[in-house]
Amino acid sequence: MYSSGTLRIDELTQEERAVYATLRPERLPEHVAIIMDGNGRWAGRRSLKRFLGHQQGAKSVQLVTETASRIGLPWLTLYAFSLENNLRRPKAEVTFLMRLLKTYLESNVQRMMDNNVRIRYIGRIHELPGEVQDKMNWAAETTARNTGTTLTLALNYGSRSELVDAFRALAKEVQEKHLNPDRIIEEDIHRHLYTKHMPDPDLLIRTSGEMRISNYLLWQIAYTEIYVTDRLWPDFRGINLLEAIADFQRRERRFGGIGESCGEVEEDPDRIKIAAG
Repeated sequence: MYSSGTLRIDELTQEERAVYATLRPERLPEHVAIIMDGNGRWAGRRSLKRFLGHQQGAKSVQLVTETASRIGLPWLTLYAFSLENNLRRPKAEVTFLMRLLKTYLESNVQRMMDNNVRIRYIGRIHELPGEVQDKMNWAAETTARNTGTTLTLALNYGSRSELVDAFRALAKEVQEKHLNPDRIIEEDIHRHLYTKHMPDPDLLIRTSGEMRISNYLLWQIAYTEIYVTDRLWPDFRGINLLEAIADFQRRERRFGGIGESCGEVEEDPDRIKIAAG
């Protein structure tokens, strides 16, 4: 497993330690991805403005990231701002989200340093405002040498767009290097994805109870375990991450194979009679 630095279990809350005690550390997922959903609903249920839900959601990001770093989770990828958000949300809300991102980075880089967290990004970053890109680059450069959890924010991200960008890059490579298209394999596509530097997620968490993927990491989650909670993202905390991991560890991952609970396998398939009708 990827080394994510020194464990800091003693820094977990008492409630978190109780859940962590039920886990098998050797079976921790290597990569957890989260669809952070429910900021607007959280605010609406409290008769608050939507921006207050986003602010509370930013607090959850840091708290969950710190728990991930304490238990030695190597990779944590958060769906922070989709390409569809950028195109379809009111301009005022998008502008606020960009300001919130800058503020989050300014306020939390020191906490990332304290927790040995490295921050990276995936998405069409070049389409974000220049001052936002500058702040993102500053945070990434500042934390680049940290060796603990890699926090990846998916910003201006859409999985279909990622695949389009990958196919365009691969097509250019095929043309320039005169490659035979019949010899293209999955690894060739993987090399051109935004996520080429990280393992595929083992566990995908979705908050707010919605049963959909929302154009997130479609290629990468082919064999990912999915965990859905009704809890809205602003209420999601480190203990809820640990509960999701506990659920993950109770599952049997087969990757298309046959698990222990799937019955006996007939050694001589020619002896099997197929019922007619």
